[in-house]
Amino acid sequence: MKVLDGKNLSNIIKVEIKEVVDKRLSLGMKQPHLAAILVGNDGASLTYVGSKVRSCKQVGFVSTLIQLKDSVTEKDLLLEIKKLNEDKSVDGYIVQLPLPKHINENRVLQAIDPEKDVDGFHPTNFGRMALELPTFIPATPFGIMEIIKRYNITTSGKNCLVIGRSNIVGRPISVLMSQKGPYGNATVTVAHSKTKNINELTLKADIIISALGIPEFLKKEMVKIDVIIIDVGITRVIDNTNPKGYVIKGDVDFKNVSKKASYITPVPGGVGPMTISMLLKNTLLACQRKD
Repeated sequence: MKVLDGKNLSNIIKVEIKEVVDKRLSLGMKQPHLAAILVGNDGASLTYVGSKVRSCKQVGFVSTLIQLKDSVTEKDLLLEIKKLNEDKSVDGYIVQLPLPKHINENRVLQAIDPEKDVDGFHPTNFGRMALELPTFIPATPFGIMEIIKRYNITTSGKNCLVIGRSNIVGRPISVLMSQKGPYGNATVTVAHSKTKNINELTLKADIIISALGIPEFLKKEMVKIDVIIIDVGITRVIDNTNPKGYVIKGDVDFKNVSKKASYITPVPGGVGPMTISMLLKNTLLACQRKD
């Protein structure tokens, strides 16, 4: 069993990005600029956005954080998006999800300029990804594909089960894993809340990518020997023995499933750090497109 160390890989990618940025600055070229809009005070979102800001500093990016109250109107949020679309100094930006219930998430995401949509959520970018055209790939699926590539994991002809069908992870990774190329060509099945007899699917799968959000859902008896596990789940579970009062759990019972897996991502330290690095990579790409 080999642990797919996303944290270490993420640090390597950040060094690579910083080298490109340093060279750009030495040549008098534009410094990449990533902005983020954060609505409300959700603890997980604050932590995540804070990590993005620190990562920008690590690689030499300019970063801007726009914090809005959770009572902000949809109209005012769309005005902030319009400002970022028109700000030539900003190469790419994200609107941190989830948004308050009174705001239409799709309307907000579709208002983002596709050329600055470094999260890859805009329909234009999603469509280009599906057609295998150059685009911004959603950061988490991009991170998963980068893990597979850097660890040189064979995917061609393998049965890949994606658990979860969100537009952020499940749907895009199912498309990417089935595409032509050295790290695609898998036969992909997508399971979700209405799937019956999921154990039958998990036991047949050579690769399982789980983005379900149910702590330790995938058990040892549900997988076969030498399965490849990519755990995207990240849930705070109350634990009074922990100084923080909680622990982070993935979708996979890591302790037991790892005994059967050939490759497996840990939680934390797997897909999460890669998501941030690939967001930085998309921002650098957005900046380079303007050169």
